[in-house]
Amino acid sequence: MDTTHGDETGFEALGEQECLELLSLETFGRVAVTVGGIPAVFPVNYHFVDGAIHFRTGEGIKLAAATRHAVVAFQVDDIDRVYHAGWSVLAVGTAEELKESVDLTWAVELPLRAWAPGVREHFVRILPDFVSGRRIIPGHDESPPWP
Repeated sequence: MDTTHGDETGFEALGEQECLELLSLETFGRVAVTVGGIPAVFPVNYHFVDGAIHFRTGEGIKLAAATRHAVVAFQVDDIDRVYHAGWSVLAVGTAEELKESVDLTWAVELPLRAWAPGVREHFVRILPDFVSGRRIIPGHDESPPWP
């Protein structure tokens, strides 16, 4: 396991390899783009393959970010509400719309099925420039603020 030791705060920093492995395990995350200087965050179904995050989208803000090759953030996590444990991974990189026919032929075979209704005929790839993550270690709950 590629991690550093936890500290007294109850967090454990995750190494790059573990972050990439965790990205490959999940299929639902959030992409953050900037709209007029203000961050906007959108849930997406995604597939992590070949070192990149891929998702489908329709016309709108996410596609606009990809067509201008904007730097975006992508976040995925998993939590255990009973044990107050979990992990979170953040990937930051440039978004791009897949337009070449060879890329589109490949992308249409990815297991990307949107949960939300609507037409999502565009494919976006985020190639992370860096990833970081951390794990919440169980048993580090704060004391209740009451007696």
